[in-house]
Amino acid sequence: MSDSVILRSVKKFGEENRGFESDESYNNDKSSRLQNKKKGDSSQVGFFQLFRFSSTTDIWLMSVGSLCAFLHGLAHPGVLLIFGTMTDVFIDYDTELQELQIPGKACVNNTIVWTNGSLPQNGTNGLRCGLLDIESEMIKFASYYAGTAVAVLITGYFQICFWVIASARQVQKMRKFYFRKIMRMDIGWFDCNSVGELNTRFSDDINKINDAIADQMAIFIQRMTTSIGGFLLGFYQGWKLTLVIISVSPLIGIGAAIIGLSVSKFTDRELKAYAKAGSVADEVISSIRTVAAFGGEKREVERYEKNLVFAQHWGIRKGIVMGFFTGFMWCLIFLCYALAFWYGSKLVLDDGEYTAGTLVQIFLSVIVGALNLGNASSCLEAFATGRAAASSIFETIDQKPVIDCMSEDGYKLDRIKGEIEFHNVTFHYPSRPEVKILNNLNMVIKSGEMTAMVGSSGAGKSTALQLIQRFYDPSEGMVTLDGHDIRTLNIQWLRAQIGIVEQEPVLFSTTIADNIRYGREDATMEDIVQAAKEANAYNFIMDLPQIQHGHTIISVAHRLSTVRAADVIIGFEHGTAVERGTHEELLERKGVYFTLVTLQSQGDKALNEEDIKGKDETEDASLESKQTFSRGSYQASLRASLRQRSKSQLSYLVHEPPLAVVDHKSTYEEDRKDKNIPVEEEIEPAPVRRILKFNAPEWPYMMVGAVGAAVNGAVTPLYAFLFSQILGTFSLLDKEEQRSQINGVCLLFVAVGCVSLFTQFLQGYAFAKSGELLTKRLRKFGFRAILGQNIGWFDDLRNSPGALTTRLATDASQVQGAAGSQIGMMVNSFTNITVAMIIAFLFSWKLSLVIVCFLPFLALSGAAQARMLTGFASQDKQALEVAGQITNEALSNIRTVAGIGKERQFIDAFERELEKPFKTAIRKANVYGFCFGFSQCIVFVANSASYRYGGYLIPNEGLHFSYVFRVISSVVLSATALGRAYSYTPSYAKAKISAARFFQLLDRRPPINVYSSAGEKWDNFQGQIDFVDCKFTYPSRPDIQVLNGLSVSVRPGQTLAFVGSSGCGKSTSIQLLERFYDPDQGKVMIDGHDSKKVNVEFLRSNIGIVSQEPVLFACSIIDNIKYGDNTKEIPMEKVIKAAKQAQLHDFVMSLPEKYETNVGSQGSQLSRGEKQRIAIARAIVRDPKILLLDEATSALDTESEK
Repeated sequence: MSDSVILRSVKKFGEENRGFESDESYNNDKSSRLQNKKKGDSSQVGFFQLFRFSSTTDIWLMSVGSLCAFLHGLAHPGVLLIFGTMTDVFIDYDTELQELQIPGKACVNNTIVWTNGSLPQNGTNGLRCGLLDIESEMIKFASYYAGTAVAVLITGYFQICFWVIASARQVQKMRKFYFRKIMRMDIGWFDCNSVGELNTRFSDDINKINDAIADQMAIFIQRMTTSIGGFLLGFYQGWKLTLVIISVSPLIGIGAAIIGLSVSKFTDRELKAYAKAGSVADEVISSIRTVAAFGGEKREVERYEKNLVFAQHWGIRKGIVMGFFTGFMWCLIFLCYALAFWYGSKLVLDDGEYTAGTLVQIFLSVIVGALNLGNASSCLEAFATGRAAASSIFETIDQKPVIDCMSEDGYKLDRIKGEIEFHNVTFHYPSRPEVKILNNLNMVIKSGEMTAMVGSSGAGKSTALQLIQRFYDPSEGMVTLDGHDIRTLNIQWLRAQIGIVEQEPVLFSTTIADNIRYGREDATMEDIVQAAKEANAYNFIMDLPQIQHGHTIISVAHRLSTVRAADVIIGFEHGTAVERGTHEELLERKGVYFTLVTLQSQGDKALNEEDIKGKDETEDASLESKQTFSRGSYQASLRASLRQRSKSQLSYLVHEPPLAVVDHKSTYEEDRKDKNIPVEEEIEPAPVRRILKFNAPEWPYMMVGAVGAAVNGAVTPLYAFLFSQILGTFSLLDKEEQRSQINGVCLLFVAVGCVSLFTQFLQGYAFAKSGELLTKRLRKFGFRAILGQNIGWFDDLRNSPGALTTRLATDASQVQGAAGSQIGMMVNSFTNITVAMIIAFLFSWKLSLVIVCFLPFLALSGAAQARMLTGFASQDKQALEVAGQITNEALSNIRTVAGIGKERQFIDAFERELEKPFKTAIRKANVYGFCFGFSQCIVFVANSASYRYGGYLIPNEGLHFSYVFRVISSVVLSATALGRAYSYTPSYAKAKISAARFFQLLDRRPPINVYSSAGEKWDNFQGQIDFVDCKFTYPSRPDIQVLNGLSVSVRPGQTLAFVGSSGCGKSTSIQLLERFYDPDQGKVMIDGHDSKKVNVEFLRSNIGIVSQEPVLFACSIIDNIKYGDNTKEIPMEKVIKAAKQAQLHDFVMSLPEKYETNVGSQGSQLSRGEKQRIAIARAIVRDPKILLLDEATSALDTESEK
């Protein structure tokens, strides 16, 4: 162990330990703009790139699924061949009947002749008769339909099943690759990317990619096959008419292309806005105690809503484009109908080139081709959305990290002595190349010695430590370990030699024992206990000097008393080592070190009177305890305090072998089992009525959209009526009457097309508007409800920041599956079926009853699908939330994870959680596939039975053949619309579950309600505090008594200092005073009022708090200071005054953008001392009657502290 190295980041008392010195801070806004510009300029992801993660098995599954979709698509053109032949049979039969009803005509030897032997004007002889048995012909056609139904059932099942399975496999792999790549990225990359935005992309964006490559792909292939098959059949049967009909196809293609491009563009911008909103949510929920303490709930809801407004704007524009061009394409299709029947009837009646059946075949083939082309274009929205979502995902996956922390390259030294040397090192942060942090630094740290680095803020001390860890590489020069450039060493091996104890320690959401195990992979429980004893953490008496013996130490500490015994002290100034020597030698030189020691000595006396250390409320408990500490809970009160509590404080330790950590297998799932964490309870899907109630403010839009959807729904059965009317005209004997009726119907087609253009636009715009407003409202209300929960609620592992941000990102958008455009689809389907039933029963109630008998089967398949997919959606959501907790914890603490080299462990934990949604997807694929195949085939079964029965009614009850077509077409087309409605069943099922979760959150009434106006308020708030026999246990740890009969009083104007060992209840008392919790027994009295009866907002508005680990928000310095008082607008003069009192003003004025400088995520662009000064200024601005200090000056110099 004598050759081991301890890197200890030590710093003089009074100068901030800078994980990132002030000189290292950079303009976050500028970086964000550059980053967004880079993303905006990045090329669009190609469609086939979405399948880049497919394996051989996936390709096989997709190939077979595509083949089945192809065969399924051919079924429709194939049936049209049957339909055309059947039409000719019907017309021939009806023509024969009409001829025989003419007086003087009879059937003789299977030929219609005039019985008197004379032909009247325009009379004809020779029509065949008596050879057609209409009923037996219909039996033959019905068997063809039945055979097609069986084929569709089989192919429909496999096309969906195989594509969903292949998608699940690829998306699982994609999630793994994305997380692996993020965990490989260098620290500089994380400086420019928001953790909250990354978490949103994990949950929301990858789901959109999944939507693009799953069942929608199979349906797209099926529809395109039908489209192409239809066009080919049309050309085969009659190229003239086909060319006329498809003359408008380029216009339809243009409309589809515009839809695809516009949707892609708008979706990309919408996703970016939602990602920024997710970043705000993650930041706020992670800092919930600071938000609650300063009454920032309303302000944060407004900040969150601003990003939602941008997303809403792009979503509405997308709806407008979709609505207009959908109407445009429908208008073209109906114009096609008019043109086709007008020109086709000429070819039949005047030229005799086609029979009526051939005309119908050609017309329907081309129209079915065009319709399926249009329906396939609806899949383009999912593809465009998926491509837009994949753009940022794949950009990250393809990006090569500057420093690959998981690279296997590099040397591994057989033996390490621990001598570190800086050779002419110059360094600037990549985001601020114009600012040099280290300037030609030369420094030697000898093995076995303790070396202390001291200097003012921004001198480059912590930067030097980060270079040793290879968080960054020097711009010039090199850093060597035992003579080897560390850039040539294996980075995992290098960091494995470095154990870290940070000034602001980060512990993970697992047991104390597992947190200690994160240091060495083969540590046993005995090793853990021994390590804890060596650190004096076993009894939570933090005194670490004994572990320093025999190691090389680099120390940066606040208390210079810890470095006086150092073998070498190095003084830093402006990124350069300006002096070197022992304590005595440097005092004689009267340089940098002498100045710091002088300030230290002057401030010690004052400081000793205000030592209120002790944030962590961890009790003396066995390290083998199975109690889990949730990251959702207060970092100070809910995690083990394993950090140094004496006046010195370790920040970086290098050991050989590594001091502490392990492969910990009992991740989140085992935590749930072993620690009795409640599993997510089953939740009943929300009633649609309540979802619509939340959409009530948009009722004018919904009404307008519903009118448009209703008209659009009536169009299909109206088309069936007009189509059958035209077929009926071909059996008329009077050619002029035929021409007149056909022309009239063609004009009606033109009118219907014009109306569709308008109503489709109305439906698209109105429901996009109402749906986006609903999504924004639900996100806002959900976020507001989250911020309104009592702090104890966040202690639950299920309510960690990662889980909550994931829920906000996915649930609100999925609720649109039961609202927004889905309402339009339901109204459309309802009107469609209603009008179809009226038409059908009006012309033949008997035949209608036969067809209607099949509708329940269609509904049954949809209901079964909805029920089963609801369960799958719930399981998926729960599993992905747990995975979201893992990603949030890893990314929020990436420096700690990288420093201890535990990227692989978090990756393994994340990938284990992905197995659950994958297994669920496999089961879902089979259910969804069968339901889809059944719902598709039932239409052909209905046709088979209907035409068979229609073939009976025509000869036996005199039903006209056009009525058979009219009834069957009306009901079957409406049933197809119903089938389309059920294709949205997965979205509907997910929507009801997501809405139920939202309502569960909204309905929860927290025991401490910050939004409530109830409670006592008084004008003359004095600030007298009395704890009366208070007993308290944390909700997440009911078995551990934290306060046991605390009684203490503080008079107005007095200062009370809480001191004691860690876990004795110091910070808990502060939290009771803030009403983060209420005591289990006893009372907390404020000016003689029981705190439980005092208005929460009023109470907290009179309290200011400065914590040891200050929490700042990713906004400007001025906004962070103004956060101290969210009840009014704070003038600039008051901000500057508070900054001056906090010794902050001079530093701020030295920054390029001064008070407008963005502090970065969690204040990452500032040192801890600068963050603490801002937190103090924030408390000063609040002008509170009660000021709570929790080691508030631990990072400040003596002059500032005074």
